[in-house]
Amino acid sequence: MGRCAWGGRAGRDRIRRGGGIGLHSLGRFDIVRSLILGVRQFITIASNAFMELVRQPVYLLLLTASGAFGVFLAAVPYFGFGDDPKMVKDSTLAVMLFSGLVGAVLSASASVAHEIRTGTALAVMAKPVSRTQFILAKFIGLAGGLTLLTYFNLLATLLASRMAYDAYDAADRPALLIYFGAMALAYLVAGFLNYFLQRPFVADAVFALVILATVAVVCIEYFTTRELAFGKKGVVDWRLVPAAVLILLALWVLAALALACSTRFEMIPTLAICTGVFILGLMSDYLFGQRAEQGEWWASLLYTLLPNWQLFWMADALDNQKSIPWSYVGRAMGYTGAYLGAALAAALILFEDRELN
Repeated sequence: MGRCAWGGRAGRDRIRRGGGIGLHSLGRFDIVRSLILGVRQFITIASNAFMELVRQPVYLLLLTASGAFGVFLAAVPYFGFGDDPKMVKDSTLAVMLFSGLVGAVLSASASVAHEIRTGTALAVMAKPVSRTQFILAKFIGLAGGLTLLTYFNLLATLLASRMAYDAYDAADRPALLIYFGAMALAYLVAGFLNYFLQRPFVADAVFALVILATVAVVCIEYFTTRELAFGKKGVVDWRLVPAAVLILLALWVLAALALACSTRFEMIPTLAICTGVFILGLMSDYLFGQRAEQGEWWASLLYTLLPNWQLFWMADALDNQKSIPWSYVGRAMGYTGAYLGAALAAALILFEDRELN
């Protein structure tokens, strides 16, 4: 009888090579499947974190209060000797920064500290989810919530820049009626959906506020006219957009710090630490900058570790019709990326050996 085509050493070698190729392909398929599963889990955790923040009543309260107060600031007289519009812009940017500070701390505490205390984090860790994946996804959800809050406040800031007036003019009542009418309509829509369709009121109110406020600002800008004294017209100051982007970058840095603190502390200690870091960062040029230039090592160390918030507050750069170049915003993004990497690395180190029960 003739020998089989697969017999002998050559046949065994072919079988061995074929099996190796099959195992190699199977291993590559497992790697791809694990990557897809990891990305899917990351997106799920991040989206759930974002929706958990949006469903918080305090988030809706902060969104409504900051937006309404920002527009209200443009409806009152300041008697600022011609600097009234500048005061309105500075005040609305300050409201944007302060509301983001409070929102970052409250959201980080609700997203991480609360889940650790209630055991939700342990339930997530019981699935094949790493702690690194958990923290990074939580930060993405937190950053998304802060971005939505900043966008809503940017709408109020742009509208306030159009409504601002000095001693020779009066408040823009049509714009006030349209904007606050849109906010009231958003609450009515959310209440209708909650009563008849059993949908969550807070989340629907948040998204309705964002959508209707956008529509209201567009209608006010392009379908109404703001007449001022001496033949001038009120227009939106689009130079505020890069200033708002810089504030958003600062809020992301603050959110990363709050997230790191929330892995170990509750809301009140986290708020105290973040407030202290914020105040020290505002005064870092005065407290540590001069001593760092003189060569004192401790001042150089603290000046490097503390985020310099003055790099993100560019309201004074808008004086005398100046603008903030987008190249500066790009450099600020690089600084933000470096600080986010350091803050999130600290959060991972603090969370790695945290006992979950």
